[in-house]
Amino acid sequence: MTKHTIDLEKAKLDPSSVFASPEDVVAHPDLTREQMIEVLLRWEYDASELAVAEEEGMTDGEENILARVLTALNGLKADYDVDHTPPTKQGGLARKVSSKV
Repeated sequence: MTKHTIDLEKAKLDPSSVFASPEDVVAHPDLTREQMIEVLLRWEYDASELAVAEEEGMTDGEENILARVLTALNGLKADYDVDHTPPTKQGGLARKVSSKV
């Protein structure tokens, strides 16, 4: 194990428990682009849920980092998948991993 080793399965379920920021995901030396996108997609969903809760007045002032997550995803050139948009308010636009860089 290197000093950079992370629990990838935990990161896929709860990114903020493994990474301090979306930028840390992108900077991690041991993650593939696809793994980074997968972790960030989960973080995007979580941040979108938080945004909905804020809109409904149900938060305690936590920082919503949705814009930072989206910036990180855009930096990785994660494509929007408009054909498979989730039916939920917080779902936003689904993304797919593309081999284009």
